[in-house]
Amino acid sequence: MKRLLLILSVALGLTGCGYNDIQVADESTKSAWSEVLNQYQRRSDLIPNLVNTVKGYAAQEKDVLIQVTEARSRVGQIKVDPSNPESLKQFESAQRDMGSALSRLLVVSENYPQLKSDQNFRELQAQLEGTENRITVARKRYIDAIQAFNVMVRQFPVNLTAMVFGYKDKPQFAVENEREISKAPTVNFGAPAPAGK
Repeated sequence: MKRLLLILSVALGLTGCGYNDIQVADESTKSAWSEVLNQYQRRSDLIPNLVNTVKGYAAQEKDVLIQVTEARSRVGQIKVDPSNPESLKQFESAQRDMGSALSRLLVVSENYPQLKSDQNFRELQAQLEGTENRITVARKRYIDAIQAFNVMVRQFPVNLTAMVFGYKDKPQFAVENEREISKAPTVNFGAPAPAGK
C-alpha cells in the first residue's frame, strides 16, 4: 500500500511540475524542424529539373549552372543537428548559398526570352517561388516552437524539472549579417552612384 501511495504521489508530482508540457513542446520543435527539412528537400528536388530546362536554352551560362549544382551538392552533404548551434549555422549557410545560386540562375534566365516563355520553365519557377514561401512559413513555425520551448524550460517551476531531466534552451535560427540588415537601404532615383560604392 505504501508503495502504491509513493507511486501515486510521484505521478501527481510529475504532472504538476511541467514534465509532460516539456515533452509536448520538445516534440513540437522536432515536428516543426521536420517540416523545415521537408520544404528544403522540396526545393532541392526542383533544382535538377530547373537546371536541365535552363541548360537547353542557355548552355553558355555554364558557370551559373555549375554553381547551382554545386550548392545543391553541398546542401546534400550536411547532416544537420538542430540542437547543435554550429551544425545549425553550417546548415543555414549552405541553404543561404543555395538560395543565392538559385537567384543568380533566375537573373540569368531574364536574358533569354525563349526560356522565359517555356512552359516547363514557368511551371518550375512558380513551384520554386511557392517552395520558397513554404520554407519561410516552416522556418517561422520552427522559430515559434523553439521560442515556446525555450520560454517553458526557463519558467519557474518547470525550469526545475528541466534541470533535473537535462533540458536546456534550443538554438534558434540566426541571421549572419544582422548588423547589415538592420540598416535602412539607400535608394537614389537620381544620379548614378559614385564610383566605389
